[in-house]
Amino acid sequence: MKQFTCTTCPNGCLLTIDEKTLEVTGNKCPRGAIFAKNELTCPKRTVCSLVKTTVPGYNVISVKTNKEIDKKLIMDLMKELNKITIKEKLSIGSIVIKNVLNTDVDIITTEDMK
Repeated sequence: MKQFTCTTCPNGCLLTIDEKTLEVTGNKCPRGAIFAKNELTCPKRTVCSLVKTTVPGYNVISVKTNKEIDKKLIMDLMKELNKITIKEKLSIGSIVIKNVLNTDVDIITTEDMK
């Protein structure tokens, strides 16, 4: 048995999952069961970070994944982000890296550079 605290809604349910049967208990909503199964079999995360820029007034700009990415790829993702330097003003939601690490996940800006 493994335990997780669900993060999909404000309830923060303490979930218990049987590693053999994938039976989940402790969830107050159906999303908890899905969360526990995913967390056990293939944990994923949304990643937020900063990338460098050469745009006057912006040393860095905040970015994030537009979808969750496999947790084991986070360090490789951070290495890719460290290679990036933004050279022009971008608006919120602009794609900085398309299909990063061949994951079908894009890196997008989370702020406007006015």
